Amino acid sequence: MKPLLSCKESASLLLRANDVPLSMVQKARVRLHLAICGACTNFSKQVKFMGKAMGPWRGYRDEHDGPA
Repeated sequence: MKPLLSCKESASLLLRANDVPLSMVQKARVRLHLAICGACTNFSKQVKFMGKAMGPWRGYRDEHDGPA
């Protein structure tokens, strides 16, 4: 396993973290990448913002859609 993630790998893990918990190793690798990559740091902030913005909608959808 290579120690540094590419931007593509980092973005994939940042998006996946919204749905499933990342392993300790994955978290550490993402943190290391974010420490050296400004573009991915900005992307991480955008993903967090979108997750917060979508939170109320997800709750509304789950309440009103009923069982699938």
